[in-house]
Amino acid sequence: QVQLVESGGGLVQTGGSLRLSCAASDRTFSTYTMAWFRQAPGKEREFVGTINWSGAHTDYVDSVKGRFTISRDIDRGTVALQMNSLKPEDTAVYYCAARSGSLSGSPSHYAYWGQGTQVTVSS
Repeated sequence: QVQLVESGGGLVQTGGSLRLSCAASDRTFSTYTMAWFRQAPGKEREFVGTINWSGAHTDYVDSVKGRFTISRDIDRGTVALQMNSLKPEDTAVYYCAARSGSLSGSPSHYAYWGQGTQVTVSS
């Protein structure tokens, strides 16, 4: 069973940058599609972006395109979310997730989840 641990959250001003990282405990990580989701208080969990097993294919929600980038290091078993030009509406708990299938933006398709890391963007 894959265990995921996120890190890198924090407080940043509008326009700033943060880099989140997700570390996987299992070597089968290299075969999994990975994704980032976020959840703001009182809102449903929202898809942010996803990357396939090889890193060759990615997809993002429209609101972060051009600002956020997902990458993965298969050898290290990590996935990163580089967030630039942050806005107050990006404030949320960010979750890393893994699935054994193809790219998907639906939370219900992901079997494995991290504990989340808080990102707060001040105006």
